[in-house]
Amino acid sequence: MIVPCQKDDSLLADIASADPVSGAFHVWWLGQSGFLIKWRGHGLLFDPYLSDSLTRKYDGTERPHVRMTERAIDPLRLRGIDVVTSSHNHTDHLDAETLLPLKAANPNLKLVLPEANVDFARKRLGPSGPEMVPLDVGTFAEVGPFTFHGITAAHNDIERDENGHSRFLGFVVTFGDFAVFHSGDTLWHETLVKEVRRWPINLALLPINGNRPERGVAGNLDGFQAAVLAKAISAALVIPCHYQMFEFNTEEPDEFTQTCERLGQRYLVLQCGERHVLGHLTDPSAGDARPTEPNREQGWWV
Repeated sequence: MIVPCQKDDSLLADIASADPVSGAFHVWWLGQSGFLIKWRGHGLLFDPYLSDSLTRKYDGTERPHVRMTERAIDPLRLRGIDVVTSSHNHTDHLDAETLLPLKAANPNLKLVLPEANVDFARKRLGPSGPEMVPLDVGTFAEVGPFTFHGITAAHNDIERDENGHSRFLGFVVTFGDFAVFHSGDTLWHETLVKEVRRWPINLALLPINGNRPERGVAGNLDGFQAAVLAKAISAALVIPCHYQMFEFNTEEPDEFTQTCERLGQRYLVLQCGERHVLGHLTDPSAGDARPTEPNREQGWWV
């Protein structure tokens, strides 16, 4: 089994050492689609899966979820988190065994999720879950210093509830001068690039596990597509995710890295538990996260 390069005490020590005053932001990959961002002392968790709930659930079935990478951290030990996201209802993105301990450790925790999924999430998490902040495509929500913008995701299709609200979302999150795009689980679709290009993206977090029908689960971008998408949205840096968690649903990042190199797209492959720092003094990907005036005129800014 893959051992995170930092886990438990060493990971917590690294998080605690993150400089809260320089203006830089810090990002750790926690496995699957889970990322921790720290900026000026504030904490944001994208789609964490920090339990073995799926391995237990599917043990002995036709589709066992055999874990490839050890858990980086017990969510009950992860403090200083203001807000967490759930891009959709699948358990590796909405896990009660992750979110309930996380809420216990962070009593004021907020959960940003698709408006279409609020009722489902309330049933899964119960009364002890985080306060929910609904989001939809074309809307925004503010939690502390973070502003979340809903982006259409197709997993495998673009699905909406009876009120027209999307069940699958990506997120562009702006804070200070930065904009980070976490796509959630998605395939390429016709409005994806147009929606995200409203912002100069400093960091894109994109899945690379692909879409193979024989796996029996909804798929994602593959490595080639993720690299092309990063280039198409002019991301200053792209980090791949959604691999090396379950044996039946993974890919290696080779196709992703090779395509990035051919395209001249700046990329970084993190190990689970590894940190990267982005900021004005540490990284050239810092920029102005405000939408451009032409995009305002097109009605994109809401």
